[in-house]
Amino acid sequence: MTTFFTADQHFGHRNIIGYCGRPFHGVGEMNAVLVANWNAVVGPHDTVHVLGDVAMGRREESMPLIGRLAGHKILYPGNHDRCWYGRGERALPLEQEYLDAGFDEIRQGPIAMTVANQEVLVCHLPYHGDSGETGRYHKFRPLDEGMWLLHGHVHEKWRQQGRMVNVGVDVWDFTPVAEEVIARLMDEAPVVSD
Repeated sequence: MTTFFTADQHFGHRNIIGYCGRPFHGVGEMNAVLVANWNAVVGPHDTVHVLGDVAMGRREESMPLIGRLAGHKILYPGNHDRCWYGRGERALPLEQEYLDAGFDEIRQGPIAMTVANQEVLVCHLPYHGDSGETGRYHKFRPLDEGMWLLHGHVHEKWRQQGRMVNVGVDVWDFTPVAEEVIARLMDEAPVVSD
């Protein structure tokens, strides 16, 4: 059994192809490659922590793709997920839609967990930085108290910056990344000052 991390699939989101320079001719190709790449590395007994922004576009087209993904899937909602707690009271009732689509669990907010015997935080949002030019969602970002942070949200901007590791598909060949790969990155990468 292997543990994987990933983020920012944006299933069904046509505009993300241009925004992030994804190498796909259309949303159908992007969706198919994301599903195929996931299932090429994730087995039925593996666990995948999805750090937000899994699906956009028309819900009836994008949400069913979740059910085609292998493994035990845990969603940490991001700002584009309709069940993200940052959307207020209207979000929590929508968690059931994501569970019905194929997620096994939903965990809100920054959460501490152990990755390769090291305590880290996981959250969709990084300590700082954004996918665009200006930082957003400041009150929902984790507080930087010196822990490594696994996150998404910044798409192609970086893979590792300081103690932040972007697990988004745009910097991991559109494929979930295994825990041991992240552990090696944390052990070997020089930590630059933020």
